Amino acid sequence: MVHSEEKTNLIEDGFSSDETNFKSLYGLTSAAENSILNAINNKNTRGLKKLIEPLHPADQADMLERLSDEQINDFLSLLGKSLDPEVLVYLDLNVQEKVIDFIGPKGLAKAIPELHSDDAIEILQELEQADRDVVIKQLPKADRILVEEALSFPESSAGRLMQREFLAFPANWTVGQTIDHMRDQSEENEENFYSVYIVDPAHRLLGVISLARLLSAKRPVRLSNLMESNTRSVNVETDQEEVALLFQQYGLVNMPVIDNAGRLLGVIIVDDIVDVINEEAEEDLQGLTGVSNLSITASFAETAKGRFSWLILNMFTAILASTVIGLFQEEIEKLVALAVLMPIVASMGGNAGTQTVTVAVRALATRQLNYTNLQKFVLKETWLGLVNGFLFAILSMLLAYVWFGDKQIALIMGLAMIANLLFAGLLGTLIPLTLEKFNIDPAISSSVFLTTATDVIGFFTFLGLSALVIL
Repeated sequence: MVHSEEKTNLIEDGFSSDETNFKSLYGLTSAAENSILNAINNKNTRGLKKLIEPLHPADQADMLERLSDEQINDFLSLLGKSLDPEVLVYLDLNVQEKVIDFIGPKGLAKAIPELHSDDAIEILQELEQADRDVVIKQLPKADRILVEEALSFPESSAGRLMQREFLAFPANWTVGQTIDHMRDQSEENEENFYSVYIVDPAHRLLGVISLARLLSAKRPVRLSNLMESNTRSVNVETDQEEVALLFQQYGLVNMPVIDNAGRLLGVIIVDDIVDVINEEAEEDLQGLTGVSNLSITASFAETAKGRFSWLILNMFTAILASTVIGLFQEEIEKLVALAVLMPIVASMGGNAGTQTVTVAVRALATRQLNYTNLQKFVLKETWLGLVNGFLFAILSMLLAYVWFGDKQIALIMGLAMIANLLFAGLLGTLIPLTLEKFNIDPAISSSVFLTTATDVIGFFTFLGLSALVIL
C-alpha cells in the first residue's frame, strides 16, 4: 500500500534531524522526553516538531503512551497533520483509539494508504464496524478493494496478517530480466524483500528464490532453474497461531500465503509473527492471572470491569472451599491447631498445581504436548507431585511437631501434604487437557478450576483425617 511518492505527513514537514540529537539505541532518552514535555506544556509548536522529527515512529509512539489524555490532545494539536502515519502502528490500542478519534475518519483515510497493507488491516480491524465503513469509503479505490478483501478473511487468520507487497515473476524470466525489473521499480517498492516468488500464468505459486541466491546467479539463468519448488506455504484461512508455530519450528523469515487454488495472495513477514507471539503470550498470561487487560494505558473503568468478573468468579470458588471447612466446624473449634495448619496444605497444593498448569498450557500452545507423549507427560507430573509430596510432608511434619508438640497432628499434616501435592500434579495436567478437548482455552480457565480443586482437596483431606484420627 506504500506508494512511490515520498511519504506525506499528516501535518507539515518538521525540521532537520541535524538540529537535534535525542535518538537513543533503546528508545527515548530522559532528555528527549523532558524536552518534549516542556514543548507541549509551553505550546511550542516549532520546538516540538524539531524534537519529534528525528525520532523513530516507535519512539514517537512510546512518547504518546506516556502522556495524559490532555497532553495527547495538545501534542496532536501542536503537530497538526504532520504526525507520521506509521506512529499509529506502534501505539497501544487504548492510545491508538484516542489518536484516531482526534484525527477523525478523514485523517485516518489519508494515513491508511501510507502504511504497509498488513499494518493498515491491523488498525482497521480494531475499529467498530460503523467507524470502519466510514473510513473505508474514503479510501482510494485500489486501496479500498485490497482492504475489503483482507477484512473478508477470518479474524486472526493468515489473510489478515499477510502483506500484499511482494515480488512475483514468471518461471521463464532470466535472472537479468528480474534484476533489471526490480531496479526499474525500486522507487515504487519501499519494502524490505527477502525472497522472490515464481508463479504460473494463473498466479499459482511454483517456487521461491532467496534474494541472496538471485543476486549471486548469472544473468542468463532462468528462474525455473534456480527456484526451490518445495516451498513451504500457508493457506489464507490458517489461524495466526498455527502460522507462528511454523515460523518457530522451521526458522522462517517469510512465508507465502495462498488460496485454495494455490494462487499467491500475499506474504507473511517475521516481524508480524513476533507481534503474534507476543499477543498469544499476553493472552495466556491474562488467562492465568485473571487480568483481562495488561496495558497500563487502559482506563480505570475498563481495568476495574475486566478484573471484577474474575474476582467475582474467584469469590464463588472460595465460598465452595469455605463450605468444606464449614463441614468440620466443630472439629476446628475443639483443636485450634487445625485452623493454623490447614492453609499451609491448601497453599502448597495451589502453588504446585499452578506450576504444572503453566507447563501444560504452554506445551499445548506450542504443540509440544500431543497424543504421542500425553501419557508420559501426565505420569511424569503425577510422579513429580508424589515425590514433592513426600519431601514436603517430611518438612511439614517437623514444622507441625515443633510448633504444637503433637505427633498425631504432625502425621496428619504429612499425609494431607502428600495427598494434595499428588492431586495437584495430576489435576494440573488433566484440567488443561480436558478444557482443550472441549475447545475451551485452557489458559483462561485452568487456574480457576485448579485453585478450587486443590483448596477443596487440601481442606477436606486435612480436616477429614483430623476428624478420624484425633477427634
